[in-house]
Amino acid sequence: MTDKIPVTVLTGYLGAGKTTLLNRILSEDHGMKFAVIVNEFGEVGIDNDLVVGADEEVFEMNNGCICCTVRGGLIRIIEGLMKRRGKFDAIIVETTGLADPAPVAQTFFVDQDVQNLSRLDAVVTVADAKWLLARLNDAPEAKNQIAFADVIILNKVDLVSAEEASEVEARIRAINPHAKLHITTNCQVPLEAVLGRNAFDLDRILDIEPAFLEADNDHYHSHDHDHGHDDDKHDHGHVSGHGGLKHYHDEEMQSVSIHVDQEVDPKKFLDWIDRVVQADGIKILRSKGILAFEDEPKRFVFQGVHMLLDGNLQRDWKAEEKRECKLVFIGRELDAEKIRSGFLKRLSTS
Repeated sequence: MTDKIPVTVLTGYLGAGKTTLLNRILSEDHGMKFAVIVNEFGEVGIDNDLVVGADEEVFEMNNGCICCTVRGGLIRIIEGLMKRRGKFDAIIVETTGLADPAPVAQTFFVDQDVQNLSRLDAVVTVADAKWLLARLNDAPEAKNQIAFADVIILNKVDLVSAEEASEVEARIRAINPHAKLHITTNCQVPLEAVLGRNAFDLDRILDIEPAFLEADNDHYHSHDHDHGHDDDKHDHGHVSGHGGLKHYHDEEMQSVSIHVDQEVDPKKFLDWIDRVVQADGIKILRSKGILAFEDEPKRFVFQGVHMLLDGNLQRDWKAEEKRECKLVFIGRELDAEKIRSGFLKRLSTS
């Protein structure tokens, strides 16, 4: 179904600048119309008053934080919006600053009606350069929001020194080396960097992330001031200088990458990945991969949110492409060696 409505999840800790970005999206002359779902924590909603744009419809859900009680409400509102199809081009869900974005994303995996009508485009996290380091230390939600993101906007860099900004960027990269990172003031980023990312489109994982899983290199660089680093190749607590950017390795949040130039036995792999997410899914925030199955001309592509997996065969491997397997797991307290060794045992022996 090609006419599914794209949904962008906009998250970030309290005061990071989510509403500033939302106001830009709603007010700039881009020719698109958005339905907005604002999730406010508490009895009295305030974000509705802060949002500008009289031509847009703002749906404020006031009955609690989306991460604990509102998922049913989100499904109901999206289904209600679909009765107004044609009046808007896309949906934006702005979560409360206290929300974990995973339950929002899971909605698009578990509810068939929502899945049939809409598609998750990307999770965009706005981070406050001034206060993010403190929040990473005292608020697990802030770390979840960074780890889960497809796009990270490091905002308010005008309030910190260049050295402080570099340190914050390094901490972000230690938690999530795969997201697209933009350094901004007042959320001044091109809207195409936020919208229409297709980050959850299985067939476009490599297109969206050209440096996806460069596990054989310690560092990779993609566009827009991006710096990446393979977390799991160094001891925790290690800090090193590289190109003026420190590299931290988060004690709690890891990114485990696997890249092998071999095919995998499909039955063994599917049995293994199912057991991994059932046993450790609560710790795994995001997982995704592209695999070459034995005796299969098409690529198998999968992605997961906690214990929920979505995967299928996509296009044929091209003649010039190397048949290989690339996977990444981002989560808390992951046993990298157990994950890697478990996968390697599923490789084809032929």
